[in-house]
Amino acid sequence: MTLLEETLASILPVDRTLEPAVRAHLDDLTKPPKSLGRLEELALRYCLATGTPRPELGRKAIFCFAGDHGVAEEGVSAFPKSVTPQMVRNMLAGGAAVSVLARHADAELTVVDVGVDDPLDDAPGLCRRKIRNGTRNIAKGPAMTPEETRRAVETGIELAADAHGRGVRMVGTGEMGIANTTPATALFAAFLGCSVESVTGRGTGIDDRALRNKVRVIEQALEVNRSRLTDPLGTLAALGGFEIAGICGLALGAAARRMTVVVDGFISTAGALAAARLCPAVRDYLFFSHLSQEQGHRAVMTAMGTRPILELEMRLGEGTGAALAMPVIEAAVKIYNQMSTFSAAGVSRA
Repeated sequence: MTLLEETLASILPVDRTLEPAVRAHLDDLTKPPKSLGRLEELALRYCLATGTPRPELGRKAIFCFAGDHGVAEEGVSAFPKSVTPQMVRNMLAGGAAVSVLARHADAELTVVDVGVDDPLDDAPGLCRRKIRNGTRNIAKGPAMTPEETRRAVETGIELAADAHGRGVRMVGTGEMGIANTTPATALFAAFLGCSVESVTGRGTGIDDRALRNKVRVIEQALEVNRSRLTDPLGTLAALGGFEIAGICGLALGAAARRMTVVVDGFISTAGALAAARLCPAVRDYLFFSHLSQEQGHRAVMTAMGTRPILELEMRLGEGTGAALAMPVIEAAVKIYNQMSTFSAAGVSRA
C-alpha cells in the first residue's frame, strides 16, 4: 500500500457515543444552559475529534504551502508569479501577516515549498519539498500528473505525522501562490457542481475585464479536463495545485492521528474539500476558521454544511484566518476543562 492508501484506511469517524457525556459536562458548568453559544459547540467537536471527554491541548502548528501555477499566464491575477517567492522570503523573515499572527497565536509556522518556480536558494528556514517548478496551465490540460499529485498529498501527510511526533495536536492550513484562486475555484465547481460564475471572485483584486477572463479560463479548464474529473484524486490532479494537494494531505494525515485541522480561507477550503472527497470522515476533524470575502466562499460553506468560526471580511490567505481561530478553539476547550461545575462548586441552579 502507498502512504496515501494507508492513511485513508486509518481515518475513522469520531465516536459519537461520547457526545452525551460531553454535553452533560457542558450543561453542568456554572452558567445558564447554552449561554456560551458556539464555544460550547467547538468544545464538543474538539472532544469528539480527539476521542476523549477530558481533552488536552498540545502544541499548535501552521503549515503554509507555497507553489506556482501555470494558469497565471492566462492573466487571471493582478500580480505576476514572481511575487510568490518574494512572499515566501517575507514569511521566513517574519514580516508577513501570517508570521505576525502565528506568533500571536503561539503557533509554529512552517513554510513549505512544494512547487515554487524559483530555487529559493537564499531562504533559510524553508521546508524544501519541491515536486516541480509550478503546475502546468489548467486551461490547456491537467495541472499535475497523478504521480505528482500523490507526492504532494503525501508530503502533507508526512508533515502531519512529524508534527504529531513533536507534540502538535492542532494544525492550521495556509498557502501562498499567485493565481491560486483560479484552481481553487475550478475545484469547487467540479466537486460541488456549482456554476463557475457563482464562485469566481477577484482574488488579488482584478478588475471587471480580468474577472470575465478568469471565468472563461476556469470554464475552459473544466472542459479541457472533463474526462479526468472522474474521481477525487484525478480531479485534484487535473485542476489543482501543489499547495492545494499539500493541504489535502495535511488534513488527511492529521485526521489519521486525531489531530484537529483549522482550515484557513478560500484556497485552503479547496484542499480540505478534496480531502473530504477522498475520505468523508475527515470532515469530523475540520474546523473552518473564517468566512473569506472571496466571492463564492459563503456558497461553498453552505454546500459543505458548515459554518466558519469568524467573519472578519478577510481574503488574504497564508493561514491568517487559521492563526486567529486557533486561540478561539483553545478558549473553548479551556472553558470546558477549567470552569467550575454546579455539582462541584455548590452553586444553585435555581
